[in-house]
Amino acid sequence: MNRSISSLRRLFSSLRLVAALCIGLSFAALAQGAMDGPRWLLLAGIPATVLVLTILGDVAEPLRTDIAMSGLRSGGPRAFAPAVVNGVKTVDKRTGRPVLDGRSVESVFAFDLTVMPDELPAYRVQVIHPLDLQGLLHWSRAVVEYDPEQPWRVVIPGNPPREWLARANSVSPPTEVKERVGGFPAGFWTLVMGVALAAVLLVLVRLLG
Repeated sequence: MNRSISSLRRLFSSLRLVAALCIGLSFAALAQGAMDGPRWLLLAGIPATVLVLTILGDVAEPLRTDIAMSGLRSGGPRAFAPAVVNGVKTVDKRTGRPVLDGRSVESVFAFDLTVMPDELPAYRVQVIHPLDLQGLLHWSRAVVEYDPEQPWRVVIPGNPPREWLARANSVSPPTEVKERVGGFPAGFWTLVMGVALAAVLLVLVRLLG
């Protein structure tokens, strides 16, 4: 299991570096062509930059609707917390948009929850899962598991401890709720790496040119 996780981490790290390289090259080509470089750089940089920004926008779109990042970090801290179920709907698993046919294989449940941790202010978040865990379609309370260091990482366990279920059933909705938890959208750091690489490339071109 650990070996598989390590392999996946290496794969995603490699893909992030490749994506950052593509971003850096496209931004650098666009900037150099717009300033005093050859015209073909500008013509190549414009569609490349548009493509890169479109891809990053598609990746980051689910988090704009306050959907929690899926999964907890392997080996990272985790804790249980009661949550209020504000609503449950079916959404398209790729776009996050509501759908009418909840039985479609392309649809998943979106659980609108108010998480109430012991050490943090209550906050609202959506958690996506293909199954109606804990029977939340017909229940107003839930138990979630979250990362105390990155509270936007929230999952709904299938079989939470009984003491936490009892606690969740006894809590009252909080009077104040933080509407959005912290965290950068997906692709943010890849974009930052790409922009930094573009700046370095432009400086090198200036120095060597």
